[in-house]
Amino acid sequence: MSEKENRSINPNASKRLRKIKKRSISVDALKQGIVEGDRILLSRAITYIESQRPDHREIAQELIEFCMLHVSGQALKIGITGSPGVGKSTFIETLGKQIIDRGHKLAVLAVDPSSQLSKGSILGDKTRMEKLANQDHAFIRPSPAGTTLGGVARKTRETIILCEAAGYDTIFVETVGVGQSEIAVHSMVDCFLLLLLPGAGDDLQGIKRGIVEMADIIIVNKADDERLKLAKASQMAYKNALHLFPPKENNWIPQVMICSALKSKYIEEVWTKILAFKKHNEANGFLQYKRSEQSRYWLQESIDNQLRQLFRSNKAVAVEFAQIEKLVMAGKLSPFTAAERLIRIFLEKP
Repeated sequence: MSEKENRSINPNASKRLRKIKKRSISVDALKQGIVEGDRILLSRAITYIESQRPDHREIAQELIEFCMLHVSGQALKIGITGSPGVGKSTFIETLGKQIIDRGHKLAVLAVDPSSQLSKGSILGDKTRMEKLANQDHAFIRPSPAGTTLGGVARKTRETIILCEAAGYDTIFVETVGVGQSEIAVHSMVDCFLLLLLPGAGDDLQGIKRGIVEMADIIIVNKADDERLKLAKASQMAYKNALHLFPPKENNWIPQVMICSALKSKYIEEVWTKILAFKKHNEANGFLQYKRSEQSRYWLQESIDNQLRQLFRSNKAVAVEFAQIEKLVMAGKLSPFTAAERLIRIFLEKP
């Protein structure tokens, strides 16, 4: 986040941010700042999470391990997805302001591996959430620019830990809704919201089945003025369509709701339904089960990522890789044989 962007979002913090940039902050100071809920120092700590430098990664791991001791597990993590133009930024700001008014602290994060090119949903629209960003109990953080979903998603998951330690009891994780990022977000949140536009309900081909299956609550947004009738028709169409899907593992029946984030209509009902979903999962033990399974998933993902990095950084592999790749591309060597050959090289030489 540039200094100019920060000034446009939260002018009250810009002077302090410039002062902090001018001096080195110790790891202990960052730890203290996080648990005290200091948004500026939390941002500095997240910068270490996002960095690719080995020395920064060491600091990041130290911060994560420290923050794990200060995570109570009480934070409610909510995934929000929907195609561009569905009104996610307005929805996040409207719902977020209501949550804060109820005495909660809210963090808004993003998962978008394409942010280098598209600038992502939050990266492009966070200035539209100026009122929310200026709330003392709100923290908005765009996703780091990245080229791989796995890397960006892992950093977002690590950032969640820091935000929980900083006292944020509600965390939104937004995804652009156009790729595999929904799967990554689903693997790190408690409740998954899918936002749709009025009129989409009669054309289920426009929404990937997998995304609909992941959704715990489907919300038809922009249900205002002349679109209210259309939104209600879409709501009914999706309710009927959901009967064709297999029951969820937690025995929750996905809900289909309407709202107008722009006019703050039915937003309170959405929050009430989210809390009902949480209560349902707590009562049957599914919430803890899901979080445990998510931790196992990220353990496996971390092992895969680190092994891939070790493989790519191996000098012997690097020497042979380009030539073997050319043979594969020319059709002179199968990808499977090539992979086995490179793995043998990796295992034989440091």
